[in-house]
Amino acid sequence: MKRIPILPTLIVLIAVGVMLRLGFWQLERLGEKAAMLARYEAAQASGADVRWPDSPAGVERALYHRSRIDCRAAKGVTTLSGRNAKGEAGLAHVATCIDSEGGERQIVLGWSRDPSSPVWTGGVVTGWIAPGPRLVADPPLAGLEANAKPDPKDIPNNHLAYAVQWFLFAGVALVIYAIALRGRTRGG
Repeated sequence: MKRIPILPTLIVLIAVGVMLRLGFWQLERLGEKAAMLARYEAAQASGADVRWPDSPAGVERALYHRSRIDCRAAKGVTTLSGRNAKGEAGLAHVATCIDSEGGERQIVLGWSRDPSSPVWTGGVVTGWIAPGPRLVADPPLAGLEANAKPDPKDIPNNHLAYAVQWFLFAGVALVIYAIALRGRTRGG
């Protein structure tokens, strides 16, 4: 009977340990993400207006709240794929707004099937703060239809699946290594 090789065994055990740690980390993230999503849903349900955020931490706290921006000028309008309030596919028209403090903000003006951008020169915009951050106008502007309201339910929380995946990787690595050792000890 041959001896178990020390270095390959150590490498496999370290790799398995890393995979297990990644699995437990994903389980920790599962709880963190669930709390974040609950916070977003509560913000949206409250309908409370907040000041437009001025820092990355402020953006995190303001997401899915209502806000208002005084857009002094618009630099241009582009289109992105989007959905309207009825769930139909089409184009979201997004303007770069220069606010009263000189900052640039993204404003989702509204939705249409027409790819040509509407003319919009600015004004006071109210709406929902969506990831980006961008303000999804509510009511829509420039003669466009309403966009789908940003919904925190669109953010996946698939950390449990990732955790299971890492645990399976660790198990498979151990099984494969055990099979390799068995073949080695049999003289294969």
